[in-house]
Amino acid sequence: MTTTIRVLALGDIVGRVGRRILARFVPQLRKEYNLDLVVANIENAAGGFGITLPVLEELRTIGIDIMTSGNHIYDKKEIIPHLDTLGDVLRPANYADSAPGNGVAFFRIDEIEIALINLQGRILMPWISCPFEWCATHLAQIRKRTPLILIDFHAEATSEKQAMGWYLDGTVSAVFGTHTHVPTADAWILPHGTGYITDIGMNGPYHSIIGMRVKHSLRRYLHMYPKQLDVARGPALFSGLYIEIDIHSGKTVAIEHWVFREQYDENIPFLKSIEYAQTPM
Repeated sequence: MTTTIRVLALGDIVGRVGRRILARFVPQLRKEYNLDLVVANIENAAGGFGITLPVLEELRTIGIDIMTSGNHIYDKKEIIPHLDTLGDVLRPANYADSAPGNGVAFFRIDEIEIALINLQGRILMPWISCPFEWCATHLAQIRKRTPLILIDFHAEATSEKQAMGWYLDGTVSAVFGTHTHVPTADAWILPHGTGYITDIGMNGPYHSIIGMRVKHSLRRYLHMYPKQLDVARGPALFSGLYIEIDIHSGKTVAIEHWVFREQYDENIPFLKSIEYAQTPM
């Protein structure tokens, strides 16, 4: 009988490019590493902002079991009426109880049950209920059901993410950060057995500014130009966190951060020339 479960947590999926890189590698990785559970943050999966039912079905077909989100979960209005009944899609648990959707999901592997919790930070983010207080109020009850608990902490500030990791060390199996789209080099097992990383990184186009077209993003910084951002094209970045968890203690026993890039093809004209405007003195 197996004594561990193998989980792959995928960082924010950004648009079609992000979905493409996952379709290329997730089935292969599931087979090669005998993965029990694949989790992904999907709040940017549909055109860079939000999620739709057709995209959800595409991601299920790829092999993603449970999907988390964050501050863009309500961007596509057509998904909102379905969130209360979608058992494999989460919104942050520390939103108001009246907000559409659920913040906790349970996944079974034979007789083993895993809890996945989606939380959102507050520093440089919309001001919502305290994620630390949510944990203090609800985690004990969840631990009575299973010691295998994963948390996607969707937050901006690295300090807030690290604080959550230390706060929950020994209480949950793993805390992995999402939202910034930039992978951090700090995957490790905390002293009391909680696997941790500040940000897994994105699955999306890497010749970009956090997945968006460079030219449009720069306009915002140079001129405060209020143009809608578009997902960039070109080769993709893959970002995932492999976690192996002891089924009895709920502690992480192995952790690896997988980040790799597709090969750049000079024949793909995805990155147009950028015009640098001079700023008057």
